[in-house]
Amino acid sequence: MSVDAITFRTRKWVRPEDLNANGTLFGGSLLRWIDEEATIYAILQLGNHQVVTKYMSEIEFVSSARQGDIIEMGLRATAFGRTSLTMRAEVRNMITHRSILTVDRVVFVGLGDDGRPTPHGYTEITFDRDRIPPQTA
Repeated sequence: MSVDAITFRTRKWVRPEDLNANGTLFGGSLLRWIDEEATIYAILQLGNHQVVTKYMSEIEFVSSARQGDIIEMGLRATAFGRTSLTMRAEVRNMITHRSILTVDRVVFVGLGDDGRPTPHGYTEITFDRDRIPPQTA
């Protein structure tokens, strides 16, 4: 994914609690971070606080990170469905400049108050914050 194609980006600092027994970034920690950031991105794109992860395509770790490294996660919406948003994720190590992993498809579904998929009405990426859902009491 080219840097220009990424529309949502965040960075994390790899700390001791993020390491596995080999002293490298624990894959479970990285997947949790991706899911959390993708959830935030889906909320902003769908204008709905109630989104759930529906699907994540195959994940292949091609390199890792060590304590003190900074990783960058990039997300880009690739398709809008009637109730869903599909995105692509890429993670790279900013210290080594190596790709850590790419996830070709991450799908989120927006839910209604009844917990069922609900149409969102969007067809394109927004860079505004207009879609941030209002707080409910």
